Amino acid sequence: MTTSTALRAPTSPVWLVFLMAMSLFINYIDRGNLATAAVQIREDLGLSATQYGMLLAGFYFSYTLSQLPSGWLADRFGAKRVLAVGALFWSLSTLLTGFVGGMVSLFALRIMLGIGESVAFTTTSKLIAANVPRSRVGIANGTIAFGYLVGPAVGTLIGGLLIAREGWRTVFILFGALSMLWLIPWLRVRVAEPTLEDKVVEQSAPTMREILRERGLWGAALGHFAGNYNWYFILGYLPMYLEKARGFSKEEMAEVVFAAYFVNAVAAMLAGWGLDRWVRSGRPATGAYKVIMGLAHVAGLGCMLAMPTASLTSCLVLLFVYEIFLGFSSPGYFSIPQVIAGPTAAARWVGVQNMVGNMPGIIGTFFAGVLIDAEGGSYGTAFALAGVINILGLIGWCVILPKIEPIDWVARRAAR
Repeated sequence: MTTSTALRAPTSPVWLVFLMAMSLFINYIDRGNLATAAVQIREDLGLSATQYGMLLAGFYFSYTLSQLPSGWLADRFGAKRVLAVGALFWSLSTLLTGFVGGMVSLFALRIMLGIGESVAFTTTSKLIAANVPRSRVGIANGTIAFGYLVGPAVGTLIGGLLIAREGWRTVFILFGALSMLWLIPWLRVRVAEPTLEDKVVEQSAPTMREILRERGLWGAALGHFAGNYNWYFILGYLPMYLEKARGFSKEEMAEVVFAAYFVNAVAAMLAGWGLDRWVRSGRPATGAYKVIMGLAHVAGLGCMLAMPTASLTSCLVLLFVYEIFLGFSSPGYFSIPQVIAGPTAAARWVGVQNMVGNMPGIIGTFFAGVLIDAEGGSYGTAFALAGVINILGLIGWCVILPKIEPIDWVARRAAR
């Protein structure tokens, strides 16, 4: 093989998935820094819990509204290119957060961060659907889930320890600068990805209207909404809850949150591996995915309702139970649409699903702050609401979602 031929060869799926997992690892460190530094930022800038909730909601507002455009851009111009631009955007917004002077500038940078990070799941879903064999989709998504689940763990541990010693501004500047280094290997990646600029692909790919007609899209979107309501509540308020309501020091909080998120990430990897083994054995994927997704919501319901009133030891046990089952379900959130939609529709499908799934970031994170303020700092009602939302997840994944198998979009169009 000549050197020029080797240079034109596509990047191996293993290296591609690793780099995408790293991008999500960085993504979730950068979005989670606010929660890690919440107490110090609120004290330094004089923010109430409601204003803090507005900052969380501001990120998710721009993040959610950008899902549809990011999915369209990935399908039209290529996921690799769109992910690179988004990564640069979110890295800069993280770095600049270290220089904010008040609520307005911090809110603007959270909006900017949300726009940049919105491309992550639409682009990676398209790249997996186009470059990873179907028998390896589970472990690919498990690896990426490990990245975005361990990101908050590492970010909270290192960020928490650095904040205690150097202050919160240093952490944002450092993490933002380091995030840009990921672009160096990513720009050398070569991938196969059908885009709507190709007339042959455009003719065989489904239209947006055809995607929106699919029952599976709305079942997955409802399940995604419920799962994210719980996850974003924990991601946004767990550090503050442990410090304010349970009396943890910054270092103790960082250690507990690191351990919980790390267990979550390992569970996601194991689930991805197990789901692939199940599929390769010839057994149907539908039952396995639905059982895992359903059990995660049953665990979420019980743990969220019990956690705020339990003893400290029981509270921590419940936290870890929740994180384990959440990890088991994590590969399914994006494996399911990648299998059903295929490479020509995965980005737009995930754009819609992720838009609905991230509405809790706008509604839930802000409303949780309002509830906490209204109850004089109590977290009981906020936890209870998160728990009840799991019922919607059970309906979405286990009732509305149909059989998990690829859609033949051309045949589906002809049948109509």
